[in-house]
Amino acid sequence: MIKRFLVSITPETSLFREVSVTALRVFAGLAMAFAHGLGKVPPSEKFVEGVAELGFPMPEFFAWAAGLSEFAGGLMLAAGLLTRMGSGFMMFTMAVAAFGRHGADPFQKAELSFLYLIIAAVFLVRGSGRFSIDRFLQ
Repeated sequence: MIKRFLVSITPETSLFREVSVTALRVFAGLAMAFAHGLGKVPPSEKFVEGVAELGFPMPEFFAWAAGLSEFAGGLMLAAGLLTRMGSGFMMFTMAVAAFGRHGADPFQKAELSFLYLIIAAVFLVRGSGRFSIDRFLQ
């Protein structure tokens, strides 16, 4: 039993695994939505200027897109609603943050962007899991 818990590589989906993935999905989604996205919707003039500095055309549009991908995408991830779509938008936004905005910064400054990028990538590939709204939409 202990060996199976410590070194299990079987593809079976246990209740514990589903609960742990759900906890990650809900926490990461809510943290993204409320700690990062909420302050960007509507985007401030400073945020729009930052998007323009990255070279995006129509910076106001892309500032809205980034803010909504963090806020709405985070809520979608937390709820498990259209998880792959929300994760895809979040992934793109976090890639721009990690490689664009923080590209020249030390890793400690870009670390959070990379963390959210990887979490979004996992849910883009994996889907939302058993405890989600997506499960009822299939």
